Order: sequence, then C-alpha cells, then structure tokens
Amino acid sequence: MTLSASYSRPRPTRGFEAWSWIFMRVSGLVLLFLALGHMVLMHLIHNVDEINYAFVANRYAGWLWRFYDLSLLVLALIHGINGARVLIDDYVHKPAAHRATLAALYLVSGTLLLLGAYVALFFKPVPV
Repeated sequence: MTLSASYSRPRPTRGFEAWSWIFMRVSGLVLLFLALGHMVLMHLIHNVDEINYAFVANRYAGWLWRFYDLSLLVLALIHGINGARVLIDDYVHKPAAHRATLAALYLVSGTLLLLGAYVALFFKPVPV
C-alpha cells in the first residue's frame, strides 16, 4: 500500500500554522548545523574521558559556549514541542484529552526550558 499526497497535511497559508510551518523548516536547518557542531566538538575533538565538570566550567567561562548551548536547547525544545503539538492535533480528538495533553506538553516543556536556560545563563563554577 502506498500513501498519496492526499494523506499528508496541506501546507498552511496564513496565521499561526503558517508561521509554525516556516519555523519548523528554518529551525530544522539551523539545528542541523548546531547539532553537528556539538557532535564534532564533544565527541570527535574531545574524548568522552575529557568531558567532566572542569571541562564544562572552563567552557562556560565565556559567553560564546553558553549562547551556543542555549541556542541549541531553545531551538531543539521549541522544534520538538511544535512537532508534538502537530501530532497531538492530528491524533487526540476528544476536546478534554486534547486540552490536557497540550497542557502537560507545555508544562513539562516550559519547566525544562526554564531549568536549561537557568543553567546556561547562571552557571557559576565551584572549585573542586
């Protein structure tokens, strides 16, 4: 059985869904480069044995890596939330379940975003 184009969602043309559609394409492209850069830095240039608290503390001494990691976190999380929101819209049809599922998604995602941003922005190394 093959799927035809009639089974896919049509491309939205206006409003929030259109901006959401554009965001997914742009953030996916940016995330590709951010994630590849992260993989090269953390797994190819530096051995896993080198990555410890001191490595992160030295890395976070300046704002470049904090901004890099925060950008990766924010884009990846919002990209994933948006994808999950689309899946929930497509597959959760009961209004109460739909609202509850979206509320849980936003609550968990918001908490993770705040915690991750707090660490990236306010991390202060403690001497070991």
